[in-house]
Amino acid sequence: MSKIRAFARVAGTRRTVLPTAAAALACLLSVASAVPAAAAAQFVMKFGTATMNEGQHQFLKFYKQQVEKASGGRIEVQIYPNSELGPIPREIEGVQLGSIQGYIGPVDFFVGVDPRFGVFSAPMVFRDDANAAATVEDPAVQKAMYALVTPKRMTGIATLSLGASDYGSKKPIMRLADFEGKKIRINGTALERAKLAKLGASGIGMPLSEVVPALDQGTIDGTISGLSIFVAFKMNDLIKVITVTDDTYINSIAVVSTAWLDTLPPDLRKIVIDSGAAVQGKAQQWNFDFYKKLTGDWTALGGTVHTLPADDLAKMKTLLDPVADEVTKDQPAVHDMLQMVRAAAAKH
Repeated sequence: MSKIRAFARVAGTRRTVLPTAAAALACLLSVASAVPAAAAAQFVMKFGTATMNEGQHQFLKFYKQQVEKASGGRIEVQIYPNSELGPIPREIEGVQLGSIQGYIGPVDFFVGVDPRFGVFSAPMVFRDDANAAATVEDPAVQKAMYALVTPKRMTGIATLSLGASDYGSKKPIMRLADFEGKKIRINGTALERAKLAKLGASGIGMPLSEVVPALDQGTIDGTISGLSIFVAFKMNDLIKVITVTDDTYINSIAVVSTAWLDTLPPDLRKIVIDSGAAVQGKAQQWNFDFYKKLTGDWTALGGTVHTLPADDLAKMKTLLDPVADEVTKDQPAVHDMLQMVRAAAAKH
């Protein structure tokens, strides 16, 4: 007599209990039918960036988790790093048109949307990484940045500081004089061009996806980028020395398509917007921690990180201090934005 039948008789029932595979399956099906199926995604959000394996890419990972959880799976966020959705200008256009639902990238590339974005590439505005991050997260500054994209059918959802702009050149920049005559890739702002002109170099505007081929072909001699970019794109085959000056910082904005937002029900629209703020701080802290190990990562690739000598840094500061005012003096709206950013940086 099986233990199951014995238990049934003790319980006072004459029904025979058979532990067959069919009965077990029926039990499982019964339980499964009581659990509601996970909601299928009703909307797909393609979110792009030009970079990979660094702060912007990580922001997208955090954002995906937040949106999909908060929406109960009704929104699926698809991440496209490394310019998979096209060069930076095309991604920004795609967000404006609604063919791409989101993009995160340096604000410098938004000067075509509004020239006031260029002030964030002004030299000698931020003291360090923490100061740059606190400034772009300042409520007044962030509100002003979002206001610049709103008329262009984009909605700002987060800002992020990515660290200092470093200089990488095929012929190393060991002293300030080594800038002379070099063609350096920039994001494309007037302030960057003016800065490099002060140093005796030429600024060549170019999206990130074109940098490595341009270096390889000799179209440019070097590039301004965050150390994370030199590491992620393994530029060590072309560049051996990264030169640190901390004169300018890279600041990023995340935007979503207003045209696409308008297709969402109100609750999901709110989730899409609020999720940016919800993960912004987490992404910023991740970036701080990430940057602490980048020098070691670059060294492991066979590269060297070099800081200009103190006398050169002092001379550089003297050269670059007046650049922002010189470039913006005849553009009242741009100059006003510069003054607001400066005031916020001084406050933090």
